Amino acid sequence: MKNKGPLYVLTCYVIWGLLPIFWKLLAQVDSLYVLASRIVWSMVLTGGILLLRRDRLAGVRAAFQDRREWGLLAAAGCVVCVNWGVYIWAVANGHMIDSSLAYYMNPILAILLGTVLFRERLTKLQWLAVAVTFAGLVITVIRYRQIPWIALVIGGSFAVYGALKKQVRSDAAVSTFVETLTLAPFALVLIFWMEAHGTGAAGVLSGWQWLLLLSVALYGEAFTATHAILFGFVWTGLILYLISGTRESRRHREEEKPCV
Repeated sequence: MKNKGPLYVLTCYVIWGLLPIFWKLLAQVDSLYVLASRIVWSMVLTGGILLLRRDRLAGVRAAFQDRREWGLLAAAGCVVCVNWGVYIWAVANGHMIDSSLAYYMNPILAILLGTVLFRERLTKLQWLAVAVTFAGLVITVIRYRQIPWIALVIGGSFAVYGALKKQVRSDAAVSTFVETLTLAPFALVLIFWMEAHGTGAAGVLSGWQWLLLLSVALYGEAFTATHAILFGFVWTGLILYLISGTRESRRHREEEKPCV
């Protein structure tokens, strides 16, 4: 199972890379409606998985009975709701480059958050990675005269989501189900309200397009010199972070080797 880890990670990144194409197909539907649909159908999917594995249902009951656990999962659900919502809106409204930048920034934001919340110690290379990424942001603000808020909100909310999930005891399927089940009533109210007021998917989608509710080269977004500079700094920071992680893993393996 451990050997399949890199394959699972690669598969996840491939799926994430294809997601903008998926959301672009739904650009004609209001982003809030798409978000609400995603919450509901995520709940249905994870609920179905849990029903197939009935041994996990006890974990759902335990999560709801533990106020702290439920509170953390509810908070995580709200934060990832912001993440999903801004991401869907960004892709549908021609900000795909900013949304992709967010996920390159996410590891750096996550380790910075870890130092604040969990007092994790960073290596010199990790601090350098943070500094390089921050320098890229400063240059972007100076050139654009505005903060890249889309990338920061998406990347930052995902980092906060990870910090919250780090504190829960429930496994992935249970935690995702509890998160989406907590938000589902609000999502359903929004769906029915928007349909009743003519701003939902009815009249916009037809036939196979309803099944959709279960970048640059494609959509012609402008990739400016400022984008290139910021991506360069963020990628450099990410590479430094990965090098640091590789060194730490190698060091731990050396320390765990038995003495002969």
